[in-house]
Amino acid sequence: MRTFLSFLIALFSLTAMQAQTQPWQGKFEPIDNMIAPPNSYRTASGAPGKAYWQQRADYKIKAELDEKNNTITGEETITYYNNSPDDLSYLWIQLEQNVNKKESEDFGDAFGGVSDSISSMQMQALTRAIDFPAGYTIKFIKDASGKDLRALVNNTMMKVMLNSPLLSGESITFSLAWSYPITDRSMFMLSREGYEYFPSDDNTVYLIAHWFPRMAVYNDTEGWQNQQFQRLGEFALEFGDYEVEITVPEDHIVASTGELQNSKQVLSKKQLDRLDKARKSFNEPVIIITQDEARENEKTKATKKRTWVYHAKNVRDFSFASSRKFIWDAQAHQFSDHVTMAMSFYPKEGLPVWKDESTKAIVAALEVYSEATFEYPYPVAISVNTSNIGMEFPMISFNGGRPDKNGDMSQRAKEGMIGTIIHEVGHNWFPMIVSSDERKWMWMDEGLNTFLHQRTVAEKYPDFHSTTPKDIVPFMQGDRNILRPIMTTSDSELLTQFGANFYQKPTVGLQMLRNSIIGKELFDQAFKEYANRWKYKHPNPGDLFRTLEDATATDLDWFIRGWFFTTETVDMELTDVKWYKIYDKDVNIEDKSKKTTFKIEGESTTTKATDFSGGPEMITMTETPDQNYGGFLSRLDEPEVRKQVANKNIYELTIKNLGGLVMPVTIEWQYTDGSSEIETLPADIWRRNEYETTKTFLKTKEVKAINLDPNFEFADTNMTNNVFPKKETDSQFDTFKQKQQN
Repeated sequence: MRTFLSFLIALFSLTAMQAQTQPWQGKFEPIDNMIAPPNSYRTASGAPGKAYWQQRADYKIKAELDEKNNTITGEETITYYNNSPDDLSYLWIQLEQNVNKKESEDFGDAFGGVSDSISSMQMQALTRAIDFPAGYTIKFIKDASGKDLRALVNNTMMKVMLNSPLLSGESITFSLAWSYPITDRSMFMLSREGYEYFPSDDNTVYLIAHWFPRMAVYNDTEGWQNQQFQRLGEFALEFGDYEVEITVPEDHIVASTGELQNSKQVLSKKQLDRLDKARKSFNEPVIIITQDEARENEKTKATKKRTWVYHAKNVRDFSFASSRKFIWDAQAHQFSDHVTMAMSFYPKEGLPVWKDESTKAIVAALEVYSEATFEYPYPVAISVNTSNIGMEFPMISFNGGRPDKNGDMSQRAKEGMIGTIIHEVGHNWFPMIVSSDERKWMWMDEGLNTFLHQRTVAEKYPDFHSTTPKDIVPFMQGDRNILRPIMTTSDSELLTQFGANFYQKPTVGLQMLRNSIIGKELFDQAFKEYANRWKYKHPNPGDLFRTLEDATATDLDWFIRGWFFTTETVDMELTDVKWYKIYDKDVNIEDKSKKTTFKIEGESTTTKATDFSGGPEMITMTETPDQNYGGFLSRLDEPEVRKQVANKNIYELTIKNLGGLVMPVTIEWQYTDGSSEIETLPADIWRRNEYETTKTFLKTKEVKAINLDPNFEFADTNMTNNVFPKKETDSQFDTFKQKQQN
């Protein structure tokens, strides 16, 4: 015991130099107290537990679009299944259209207050100067026997009081009738739906979403998710089957979630033949509704109605678009056991770029996302052109991007349009199938989806810009008083930063894990494991974090804690570099006359070197007194150690963590013979000292220069302090003067 204690004392004396002298921050401590504990519903491995449950809601809906008055009227029957262990005395139903009412809670001042130059849309958002007709009129709510159910509306949520409790394991069927005025989506900031009017031909494109009262989620982590809709935080929804009848003007074309059930009643013989041809076309789109046919439809203004019938299985939402302006193309994509039809719907104003690019982009997303997670399961994947921001729904998405009146589009705008289509189609995986709570954790769908969206762009459109760690640096250099952690609820984020924080930063974090921390093969298996564990279910952040660790055997708590729960940055500074060589024979270490020192002329030997011009410091290596280590070194081959270090170069690097985020350290060694190599130190080097680490390296060649993070893998916010020899940088005045001279 005494010899072992002697060994520990000697060992501790060697490590004391790297002991942390500043406050301990616990960067490598478990995150167990930061996420919900595991239970029988959600296991410690990150998988659904044996007792996991979730509710279900099936819908039968009949709706009619009134083009003259821009309204929708509908009736729906909901069958709600209580799979929870709880008895429910009331239900919560989402009424998102109420967000457009003047008195609704909203993000009005999120874009800033009044300024001396303000758009009319911003002024409307701030003051609600115009009270647009908006929100639901609920005509009745009745149970299966026709008895009225009492309801209380609280803004975008409606509480339905049941006549008798809905017991665990039972279901209830009830009906609602409702109507609402469709809003002009150009009148509202962050409008996800509504209509777009085209004055040039007096026609309208209707993008219909959040259009029917929908069941709120009831789950094992919070009971009812009845947080109000304020536009930023999106949706939490239950899965179910849909039977939907949509009545529109006779000359309208409808694009919708689900499979069309009555194509022979709504399409002409020519259109049916083209659709049949498209089902066999796996290499290019086939036009179903031609440009000429769309132009003729624009002129007709039919007064008669026509009903389109759609069925959709196991989806969490339902949306559709309707217009007489639509051109329609489609292409088949083969999966292992089914064919999916990739389809695009667009007005003539989208030509020619939408005809050339939209369906192609859908197919690109289907291929990459399916390979990275699971095969796309649905029969259709649709992209509909709109004038502004994109929005996603099961099987269908509304996507911005449109050429000018001459049909021209800049390369940047084209890349943005294609990226939007890929992104919104990709949302079919996150959150339409891997159904996270968007209202609470926007990053769980936007971040994971953007990660695969950027991977799709990088693989399918290599000439386009795709996000890399460098892209997040300007955001992470921002004011810490303004920045929020990724683990912030959706409605709490600043509008000016939610794109960077909920889209880009999670994307970059996953890129770091895949490319630099875990490795592509192991990470890809873990990411696929998460997607398959939680498809058609409701995961929480802890389920993702635990799965990534469980499926990779990698401790990621340090990364999750820093990247997701803080606003700290990566800023590694190469503070000091020392160069040594060993004498080839024993020399008294106190004999200074037989040593050369690595120093800058005229400075003391303790001054840090600024380059390698002073040469190495010569040091001696003596035999280790074995008795100091209690006999543990009795088998150490001292001559072999001496042989291995003889004539070699020893470099000691001191690296400081200035930004706060611990990360692996990648070092590029550039040698005097023109060669170079890269090696990576794991993040564990910061365990004993979270602020500074010193590491020693043995090199055969002489080093000319050293760079940290040479390939910009870790979003270092200040690359100027990553190099040795130090490089002089121009002052702001010098930079300004040079610009003036140029």
